[in-house]
Parts: sequence; structure tokens; C-alpha cells
Amino acid sequence: MSKKVIANNPTARHNYTIENTYEAGIVLTGTEIKSIRNGKVNLKDSYANIKNGEVFIYGMHISPYEHGNIYNKDPLRTRKLLLTRHEINKLTGMIKQKGLSLVPISLYFSGNFLKIELGIGKGKKLYDKRQDIAKRDAEIRIKKQMSMKK
Repeated sequence: MSKKVIANNPTARHNYTIENTYEAGIVLTGTEIKSIRNGKVNLKDSYANIKNGEVFIYGMHISPYEHGNIYNKDPLRTRKLLLTRHEINKLTGMIKQKGLSLVPISLYFSGNFLKIELGIGKGKKLYDKRQDIAKRDAEIRIKKQMSMKK
């Protein structure tokens, strides 16, 4: 199936080293889906956590739908994620390890279904972030030099 990416979390790969990724469904209302189809969603400050054997996402901002009136929900409400019991048990074991977090990476449509990509990430130290930035800058300079030679 084709993926149509709606939103990315720009800080996920910058602040975390992503080890594994998981695909999860998400429980939403009709007006939230309509707002997401219009591209009015932000994953920047969001995170996921496991509570009572269920996975929830916190801080994902979905703007209220313009024509939704009384059916609009709180833009920052907690939303349940849909994963299999086996996946939740595996994630619970990984998160209990020191320094691992559950980070939303992207939000996309797979067919008609909205999916969220979750990553198990280990927080980067400041010097790791600096190394990544330096590596990226070096690659950009190399590409510029290669294009000038042609």
C-alpha cells in the first residue's frame, strides 16, 4: 500500500537514536480525521507512553475542524494507540530499560487508515547532536563541490 505522509516529528531523529520502529493505529473522532486530512496536525512536542497495558500518545496537537462546532474535541487530548498485545508487551520490556523512550516519528495514511510510526529511541547527548550536525554539513559541502566540478 502507498503511504501518504501527513506530518513528521522534526525533533525525533535529532534528539533520539531510533533503534526500532512500530506502526500503530490511532483512535480518533470524525472531526479529528477531517482536520488531519486538511494537514492541521503537529507532532513536535508529542510522546507516547504505556499506561495500564495500553499505549497512549500525549501532546499531539490536532487543530479543531472549522465546520465541526459541538463535535470538536480538545486539540491536545490524550489519544489511544492500537497495537497488538504482543507488541505492547515487547514495548513495555524495552521502555523499562534505562534511557529508552517511545517517540512518535510520523503520521500517515496507509490506504484509508491513519497510522502513526513509533520509534524506540535512546536520548542523544549534546556531543552526539553536534557530531550529527557536523556530518550533515560535511555531506552538503561535498555535494556542492561535486556539483561545481561538473
